[in-house]
Amino acid sequence: MSGGTGLQEKRRGAMRVLSHVPAAEIGVLMAELSLPPHQDLRAPESGLVMVRGRIGGDGAPFNLGEATVSRAAVRLQGGQVGFGYVLGRDGDKARLVALCDALLQSPDHAAVIETKVVAPLRAQMQADHDRSAAEAAATRVDFYTMVRGEG
Repeated sequence: MSGGTGLQEKRRGAMRVLSHVPAAEIGVLMAELSLPPHQDLRAPESGLVMVRGRIGGDGAPFNLGEATVSRAAVRLQGGQVGFGYVLGRDGDKARLVALCDALLQSPDHAAVIETKVVAPLRAQMQADHDRSAAEAAATRVDFYTMVRGEG
């Protein structure tokens, strides 16, 4: 069972990265690979989901509003099924995410997807985050209070 948990963690980590990068960046990296035969189980489609929230994280739940989501499902010839859900109306991105998800489940393709697609995108995201943090730190102002003496 620990193998299943490891696969779930790998898929979760990959989805975390893929959901935050533009479809074009995923597509460029995927275009460099020889992909196995696959078919769309669910063509990309967009719809609405209700977003729920809680005040302070532990208050009573309330409906915050609706968000647009696109989804797709892909099956590899080997039987692996991948799912892609992304915010917005980007059906191409949902399909690419679903294809990556299916490939991550394939013993023959998981390592290639991880090293050629997910790892470079993860490194790029980290570099962007570090650059933003450095820019914010450069504008940081330290305030301190001076005690006035009596007299």
